[in-house]
Amino acid sequence: MTEILFKNESYQIIGACIEVHKKLGPGFLESVYSEALELELKKENIPYCREKKLPVYYQDILLKKFFRADFVCFD
Repeated sequence: MTEILFKNESYQIIGACIEVHKKLGPGFLESVYSEALELELKKENIPYCREKKLPVYYQDILLKKFFRADFVCFD
């Protein structure tokens, strides 16, 4: 079994996600869950950046396109 990196941080983030799911349940659009998760991250004092652009490399070459992560927590 693989060891979880940043175990405490991972548990905090997963806990926030579970809390959102418990309160909202299934069936909403992603934008609703994103807004709720942002509130939960703030409530739990989890540092985050929303809609962060990340570079993408293909065979060590930086692509013109980038990946936009919904959330990046703890840098």
